Amino acid sequence: MGPRRLVAVIAGTRPEAVKVAPVIRKLADSATLAPLVVSTSQHREMTRQIFDDFGISVDIDLDVMRPRQNLWDLTARVSSKMGAVFAETPVAAVLVQGDTTSAFVGALAAFYHRIPVGHVEAGLRSHDRYSPFPEEINRMLIGRLANWHFAPTSHAARQLRRENVADADIFTTGNTVVDALHWMVERVSDDALPAAARAKDCRLVLVTCHRRENLGEPMMDVAHAVRELAAKYEDLHFLFPVHPNPAVRDAVYPLLDDHPRITLCEPLGYNEFLAALKKAWLVLSDSGGVQEESTALGRPVLVLRKETERPEGVKAGTLKLVGTDRKRIVREVTRLCSSPAAYEKMTKGSKVFGDGQAAERIVSVLEEKIQPSAPRSMARRKSVKASSTSSWSKEKTGASPIAPAKGGVRV
Repeated sequence: MGPRRLVAVIAGTRPEAVKVAPVIRKLADSATLAPLVVSTSQHREMTRQIFDDFGISVDIDLDVMRPRQNLWDLTARVSSKMGAVFAETPVAAVLVQGDTTSAFVGALAAFYHRIPVGHVEAGLRSHDRYSPFPEEINRMLIGRLANWHFAPTSHAARQLRRENVADADIFTTGNTVVDALHWMVERVSDDALPAAARAKDCRLVLVTCHRRENLGEPMMDVAHAVRELAAKYEDLHFLFPVHPNPAVRDAVYPLLDDHPRITLCEPLGYNEFLAALKKAWLVLSDSGGVQEESTALGRPVLVLRKETERPEGVKAGTLKLVGTDRKRIVREVTRLCSSPAAYEKMTKGSKVFGDGQAAERIVSVLEEKIQPSAPRSMARRKSVKASSTSSWSKEKTGASPIAPAKGGVRV
């Protein structure tokens, strides 16, 4: 068979680490491929927490972060260091996930070295180039660079076709965040939560807010809404893991740090976060990954944004867009508190984001596309899995967009 070929998997942020972890684990089990884990360390401690939870070690740390850096400096450092890695390492392919600066520059550096790129979570679009910023442009640019587009849903696949991506390069896989959730959720308990959030006589509201477009006044409006709701409802307790970005902390801590029913804490490890999500009565979040995880668990989410690239969750009823307007956030939470029927409508679990088999499908495609190294005397090799793309062809003919995978994810 020859040696296993390296697939560089790039992650720099906490959400990326969560979503690539199942793929890394599957690559480690492959007979023909092996993962090379490259961290840009955009969120070093949070990324390390996630990889530790999944038993994954980082092979290369680019160490690009600097205090209060701007996007163009970050882009330049990632490009320079990533380019050096690809110049020195025999990488057969590069996998990037989502829409971060790490993902975009990783794909661009791979292109410069003529290394094929796979894009995990391809096809998400808000159709507003400045929201989310800079993620919307990042994912569009990655879409022009990628060789293989791993769309999480049939809706995302349709978006790619509208942009003239060839059918043969699109693979509808489900979202790997559901794989990660399935792997971890049964391993967590309330013991992982901060003590104040374990109270059994309170309904827990989990809050996350960190997006760049919400920094400053919008984030302060969210904080004001949380404080007003904590004063209004004595049976609500708010758990707010605060992003390490100083701009986030400057907006949140002065307004919320002294209230007995609001717990501010450091970012949670993945097991801790899922424990909070399992216990949560309601979620307020501007995170894309949280929208997916909450939908999979049937937890209602009021989305602190004006648009979402995950309309499947809105259609399923789990997500509702509320933006960052203080009055609207208070009004929507009040509605859910006062109407059991309205709340019940938002608790219906859904598999619209996947069935927990996405990583297996992605690795199957890579095994077929990346031929194993072979002795020079062998003129031809048969493909590793000659029929591995048949599952995805159903999406194009209108059948189930997420076909059953062979075997299952190891738990």
